[in-house]
Amino acid sequence: MALKFSVCIEMIFRDLPFLDRISAVAQAGYPAVEFWSWRSKDMGAVADRLAEEDVALAAFLADCGKDLCDPDAHKDWVKGAAESIEQAAAVGSAGLIVTTGNELADIPREQQHEAIVEGLKAIAPYAEEKKITLCLEPLNVLVDHAGYYLVTSEQGFQVIEEVDSPQIKLLYDIYHQQITEGNVLATICANMDKIGHLHVADVPGRMEPGTGEINYANVFARIADSGYQGFVGLEFKPSNSSEEALAQVLKIAGMS
Repeated sequence: MALKFSVCIEMIFRDLPFLDRISAVAQAGYPAVEFWSWRSKDMGAVADRLAEEDVALAAFLADCGKDLCDPDAHKDWVKGAAESIEQAAAVGSAGLIVTTGNELADIPREQQHEAIVEGLKAIAPYAEEKKITLCLEPLNVLVDHAGYYLVTSEQGFQVIEEVDSPQIKLLYDIYHQQITEGNVLATICANMDKIGHLHVADVPGRMEPGTGEINYANVFARIADSGYQGFVGLEFKPSNSSEEALAQVLKIAGMS
């Protein structure tokens, strides 16, 4: 089964105007894009360009204005998440990327965990109604995101299990979890039912597959064989040109 790749146009084709990055992704032979903030984008123009190029929108960031791990921000976070879901439904995005925010020094971690679970439980019925998958993302704190609350996949999967909604999944970022804990293939395969989106970059350097220590030929093959139905997001810094980096991914995946 062929993988469905999505290209993060915040990190790839950065030399082009934003909308032109969608066209460049289509020209590179990829079926989907993703990006970060939607509030800073002309989403009508994005939808028009996606339709013009016949490119799907795999995901973008749920811009909620508040941190999910902050118990005092619950109502505001849920409001922002609902607005993001409405935007995703309007432009046909398959999913939203959810971050927790940084750990709060003056609040016990257990209370921050409860805030995350309760926030996701509160928004889950609306996500289910609109058929939008919210993907909660753990990040590494050793290299890129010092202070971030949600670090390990185990913590993330625990949240997903407690929320218990078909539209609340984990975003498993292979780059972040290789740095944090390793054992990525076994973890992915053992928890495929809880994963809604994957992210890809090599370690070290966060560049394209083939530049670092991860055997992405094996990783891609195992994910494809598992029957995974979601998108595999390419969120890396190209070591050379974006075109060359994207061509290398297809080659490693056996798709060119």
